[in-house]
Amino acid sequence: MEPSTESTSGDAVAQRLFGAVLGTVDLLSAFLGDRLGWYRSLAEDGPATPPELAARTGTDARYAREWLEQQAVTGLLRLDSDGAADERVFSIPPGTAEVLTDPNSLNFLAPIARMFGAVGPALPRLLEAYRTGGGVSWDELGDDAREGQSDANRPWFERQLAGALAGVADLHGLLTRPGVRILDVGSGGGWSSIALGRAYPAATVHGIDIDQPSVSMAAENARAAGVADQVRFSHGDAADLPADHYDVAFAFECVHDMPRPVEVLTAVRKSLTPGAPLIVMDEAVAESFAPDGDEVERLMYGYSIFICLPDGRSSRPSAATGTVLRPARLREYAQAAGFGSFEVLPITDFSLFRFYRLS
Repeated sequence: MEPSTESTSGDAVAQRLFGAVLGTVDLLSAFLGDRLGWYRSLAEDGPATPPELAARTGTDARYAREWLEQQAVTGLLRLDSDGAADERVFSIPPGTAEVLTDPNSLNFLAPIARMFGAVGPALPRLLEAYRTGGGVSWDELGDDAREGQSDANRPWFERQLAGALAGVADLHGLLTRPGVRILDVGSGGGWSSIALGRAYPAATVHGIDIDQPSVSMAAENARAAGVADQVRFSHGDAADLPADHYDVAFAFECVHDMPRPVEVLTAVRKSLTPGAPLIVMDEAVAESFAPDGDEVERLMYGYSIFICLPDGRSSRPSAATGTVLRPARLREYAQAAGFGSFEVLPITDFSLFRFYRLS
């Protein structure tokens, strides 16, 4: 479908990109407020002047003043009392506090700012990768990216996963069997594994991830959650999984990152008892490519060009899937890995994800 002349005129494109500039400023200023603890201090300790906020958080008062003013101008913070520059009192409205400080809210978006904030230092390496066909791994993006990814999905796993799985009767029945052995491939920060353990206390859960810092983070999260005896994590390649060992496996938002997805899916299939399912959760993108996509498509391509495709190409050989993993391509991977059945599960309204069952 051809874009309309009106939407591609110079004025229209300039207006759109100017709006994107303002959005970028909001996102990066949110990154500062999140990482420096400014939002949390306003939410937990109350309104503050710039010097007060700086003293609370161990930061510089002049920078705090500029940030507070910018946040009030953009509408994320509220000016409670005007006066001299260092005497102005700022507060955080409930909506802003929820979105930028509440890790249990389904509206928590501070982790997204962290993820894209992590892209900034990696831009020179990304440019080189785009020129040469190389890659930039999650490890190179650093803690802001891995923690952002983990924290963004955490509230959905903690608050919605149990109910979503309970709505699939036969899967729920399998998961409730005493002693069921669950594998969580690409477990990241561990919140999916922890949620599975809490939802199914008669199960044992094994999370495995290729990223050692993520495994360490997951183990600490499990200890803090009080499920370390039930939920364990290991660092390694899924290709080394034992055969005929697990009763059900999950792969939450990780297949599209895998350099060799067919090899991993094959290894997972072999690790399952005969006929046992693998549940894949990946992005709920459109069935096929088309220009003028919706906001989900636009966001997923954003993740893909800056994070997931470069990560997928950081190891060779690589399938170079990218974030926009469409159902037909996942079906191809599943068939090549030896799975005979492929279906979309009736789980809806789970963030921006779609669930599949491979068996």
